[in-house]
Amino acid sequence: MTENEQQFLQYWEASREREGRWQYQLMSGIPIGLLFSLPILFIMFTSRLWYKRADMVANTTSPWLFVVAVIIIAVFVAVFYKRFQWERKEQFYKELKAKARREQDQGPVQL
Repeated sequence: MTENEQQFLQYWEASREREGRWQYQLMSGIPIGLLFSLPILFIMFTSRLWYKRADMVANTTSPWLFVVAVIIIAVFVAVFYKRFQWERKEQFYKELKAKARREQDQGPVQL
């Protein structure tokens, strides 16, 4: 195993429980969620200037409904994105552990 792979194993063994919690995933993923959802809010509020039908529809509903919808989208994207990253790291960790077991059983591979 390379030095980077060994460092990743040490890092992931130390932090996999912390990064697996949904609270951590929400707090660390919220910038990505906002980056995804704030343009939606921006377009909704600026479309009144350039699209008259959007202005008519926006006036029929509460603006707070749009804000709540954007917050829900941001939370969903944040947790989903961080959960996806956690699953990728966990899969890589399991592959490295299997590789380490194979090397331990067979001894170092000589090229």
